[in-house]
Amino acid sequence: MRAAALYGTVGSLVLSALAAAPAAGTDPRTAEARGTVIAAERAAAAGIAFGRCPKAEMLPDTVRCGTVRVPLDYAHPKGRQIALTVSRVKASGGPGERQGALVYNPGGPGASSMYFPMVAPLPEWKRIARAYDLVGYAPRGVARSAPLSCQDPKDFAKAPTQSPTDPSPSYKLERIAQAKAYAQGCERSAGAALGQYTSLNNARDLDVLRAALGQKKLTFIGASYGTYFGAVYATLFPSHVRRMVFDSAVDPDPRKIWYRDNLDQSLAFESRWEDFRAWVARHDGVYHLGTTAERVLENFEKVRARLAQEPAGGTVGPAQLQGAFLKAGYYDDFWAMRATALSAYLKGDPKPLIAQAAPRPETAWDDENGNAVYTAVECNDAPWPTDWATWDRDNTELAQIAPFETWDNAWMNLPCAYWPAPRQQPVDVGTARGALPPTLILAAERDAATPYPGALELQRRLPGSVLVTEKDAGTHGIGGGANKCVNGYLEDYLLHGRTPVRRAACAPHPEPNPVSLDKRSAPRAGQRPSAL
Repeated sequence: MRAAALYGTVGSLVLSALAAAPAAGTDPRTAEARGTVIAAERAAAAGIAFGRCPKAEMLPDTVRCGTVRVPLDYAHPKGRQIALTVSRVKASGGPGERQGALVYNPGGPGASSMYFPMVAPLPEWKRIARAYDLVGYAPRGVARSAPLSCQDPKDFAKAPTQSPTDPSPSYKLERIAQAKAYAQGCERSAGAALGQYTSLNNARDLDVLRAALGQKKLTFIGASYGTYFGAVYATLFPSHVRRMVFDSAVDPDPRKIWYRDNLDQSLAFESRWEDFRAWVARHDGVYHLGTTAERVLENFEKVRARLAQEPAGGTVGPAQLQGAFLKAGYYDDFWAMRATALSAYLKGDPKPLIAQAAPRPETAWDDENGNAVYTAVECNDAPWPTDWATWDRDNTELAQIAPFETWDNAWMNLPCAYWPAPRQQPVDVGTARGALPPTLILAAERDAATPYPGALELQRRLPGSVLVTEKDAGTHGIGGGANKCVNGYLEDYLLHGRTPVRRAACAPHPEPNPVSLDKRSAPRAGQRPSAL
């Protein structure tokens, strides 16, 4: 993302004094700061006209929807505007209980939280929903918020495809060509606007949304990537923060955004993949996949080899198998489902695996759109190595000890090596002591998607922040989930502003229960099954 000096001083400016239009030759960073003030003042005056949600949102009648307009380019706040979609369920408590709006972002980049208000009646959220209007939104480029696309969704979702853990030179050349074509597709689709999909603009958009909701200060929960641009927001607008929760924190060190963060992620997934296999081995009486993690891996590789020769249902090849089991690295709610599918396949029944791993044509557009926004934001945010030799060296070395996810992660990010838009320098996230109210960081100790050292780094950069750790657990995104201890800290903070002194620990939530081959495990309440 951005370098140390980029917004080190802008965050301390008295932004309300910057409403004048930028003069010729003005530093563009200051122009963007002024543009944010102009856009926020405009949004505060306009508000959001909430009404019945469009059918495309597939939300119940209890949820209301609207839009907020933001500048495409904050250096030109009176230029082209884009509309971000917003959803809301109003607080159910009495006037004495209400504390304003709680905005949620689930990460990505490229994910929408339009569904978030639907958690209001769930036990884990019910008391919070009495106090807060629950607000979701689709960030710029996502879904109906001026959607970005880089490739025909049918081509993006084509299957079956391969996923070698030791790719050949010819396979690497094929993937390089695909990465170049994808980057060019993004440029053709977005044109000059391509460089406007950034974490800085996501943070600015969040401030405009705050103003449109009529909030002088922001109460926000960001998960995964949402923690990163939430931290950027706290760096730029510390005086606008009321309460802020960082759930499963990205490491914000500018030296890691984003190339090194992705290498760290691939390494962490290897440990979480072993956690899953060890759990399957402990339940060999149910799944019959082996009594050791190594034996479970042998059976997985056996399935991978068979699918390379004969895809299941004509659509599930090694890459689709890999994608399905990657979800088990994110959420242990998927463990029983995936073990069941693997076991059934080896017993001659491919149907569970096909049901869980085959591409779904009805989600192809959303999947491609999410990937396009992910790619644009990460590629724009920071310099990436532009020589293939660096990628090849680093990922070849890493794959020797972490083969499960390394190369797939590299291919996903490789368009950034050939990115046509200008790169920014990462923001040096951080605030002075006392600049922010206390903030809350939640982290699972064995989270692979956002490895635990990132939470420690974020706490170091935000003086006064408090870290709550779920020990010996690895589910990604733990707020409002299965751990009552974690939820207690979250609720106490959001409802009363109370936090532990500096750090606190919770015992892990219970491991998943194994199920027989004719049953399936469902994601926990409030979790979207398709979320990554």
